[in-house]
Order: sequence, then structure tokens, then C-alpha cells
Amino acid sequence: MDDNTTGLRENKKLRTRHKLAATALELFLEHGFDAVSAADVAAAAEVSKPTLFRYFPSKEDLVLDRFADHQDEVARIVRERPAGRRPVGALREHFLAALDRRDPITGLCDHPAVLAFERLVFTTASLETRLARYTTREVELLAAALEAESTPPLTARLAALHLVTARQELGRENWRRIEAGQSADEAHPAAVADADSAFGMLAGGLDQVLPIRTGAAS
Repeated sequence: MDDNTTGLRENKKLRTRHKLAATALELFLEHGFDAVSAADVAAAAEVSKPTLFRYFPSKEDLVLDRFADHQDEVARIVRERPAGRRPVGALREHFLAALDRRDPITGLCDHPAVLAFERLVFTTASLETRLARYTTREVELLAAALEAESTPPLTARLAALHLVTARQELGRENWRRIEAGQSADEAHPAAVADADSAFGMLAGGLDQVLPIRTGAAS
């Protein structure tokens, strides 16, 4: 099989994957997550139910798969931080910059489509439960990045749990502000203050045990 044929097949799979996720989200937002079955999604996307499950292991993954794109983000920030920086400081700086951009991952985004998606995730019990699997993987990747810098395994895991949880809780709090009626611009000062406070508390302990970057980022 030549490279062109392989490339065409991969592109077709990617298009199918995107179509399934987009169709599912549209149905979930219109009718509610629990009211729409996997069979409903497959029918609307004009594929079989077994085909749907070849792309997505569960109905929840049709919504949450986009979080997979961010699972390595925290670990990457730590790996690529400049010399002289500690992990907490690098993550704080990145989060504050994301707040300035109104990046949806920070919860500080008032675009209607983003709000509808976040409302679906944060108010659906089965999605919240499934999201924990993505969080676990995010923690594992960050812990591995810290261990690669000679951080003891238990210290690396505990630090990763604190850092990932802090980012998530900051995002939830920002989403709550937007849901309560504030605009992203109105909520920005409080979001920055919360981030400074959260990362400041973490730095007070973790900076004593996590390494400073001493060489070029890998």
C-alpha cells in the first residue's frame, strides 16, 4: 500500500471521527445527553452502531474526546519550560496567559458554543464520571515528566495531582462566574487573582521539592 492510499484512508477516518463527534454534540445539546442513545447518533451520522464504537469506546467519549488533545498540555509546559524556572511558576505563567486569551480551557470564555458545551459536561453525571479518566491520564503524564527530572515517584505523583486539580478547579470557578451572568472581561480580574493565589499556595510547598530547569528544554 503506497503512502497516498494510506494518507487517504487516514483522512477518511479523521473526517468520520469529526462527523460523529459533531453530530453527537448537536444532538446532545438539543435533546439532552441522557435522551440520546448511541444508536441515535449513529443513525444521524449515517453509520452503524458498531462503526461508532470503533471510533469512540463509549457515548461519553463522543463528547469528551476533545479533552484528549489537552492531556499532555501540562506535562509539555513542564518539559519545555525555560532554564531557571520551576514547574509551578511555568504553569502559573501559562495559565495567566491563557486567561488573557480567554482560552476555553481556563473556563474564562463566554462564547455561547463554549458555554453550551461546558454546561453539558459539568451538569451531566456520567460525563463528569468519565472525565475523571482523562484527568487520571493527565496526572500520569505530568508525573512522568517530573520523574524524568529525577523527582522521586511519590513526590512526582502528589505534585501532579495538586497541579492538575488546581488548574481544573480554577477553570470550574471561572465557568461558574460566567454561568452566573458575568462576561469574561468582567470576571477576568477575579480569575487572575484566584490563579495567583492558587499557584502561590502550591509554590510555597512544591518549590521546595520540584526541580529548577537547569538546561535546555527537551
